[in-house]
Amino acid sequence: MVYPFINVWAVLVGTLAFWVLGALWYSPVLFGKIWQKEIGFKEEEIKKANMAMVFGLSFLLMLFMVWALNFVINSHKPEEVSLSKGLQYGAFTGLFFSMTSVGINYLFQRRSVTLWLIDGFYMVIGLGIAGMTLGAWR
Repeated sequence: MVYPFINVWAVLVGTLAFWVLGALWYSPVLFGKIWQKEIGFKEEEIKKANMAMVFGLSFLLMLFMVWALNFVINSHKPEEVSLSKGLQYGAFTGLFFSMTSVGINYLFQRRSVTLWLIDGFYMVIGLGIAGMTLGAWR
């Protein structure tokens, strides 16, 4: 197998952008209150969680996703890699892999469509931003 180009800084920055989007997305500024209601969490439960572990592991998992997305984007000829192509590949991956996977799980868990839209579109937009970073920073 031929390994495509990996720009470690682009992967790290793309992951950080994805992670920061999540901090905003799930905050009261955007969808935090609705998300909290949909999953049935009370404020006390959230405060009891080991947030350092949650944020740290979520960053690590996002790093794996962005690293894999790098393989998809950079498996093409260098002249075919751009910000717009990165956005396309990232959003496509988010929509047709992440969002659908979340949807399948939520069907069996009897979760709401609202929760699926919040979590699913976070993946679409987050991977789109990460893809833009990877595509632009070649």
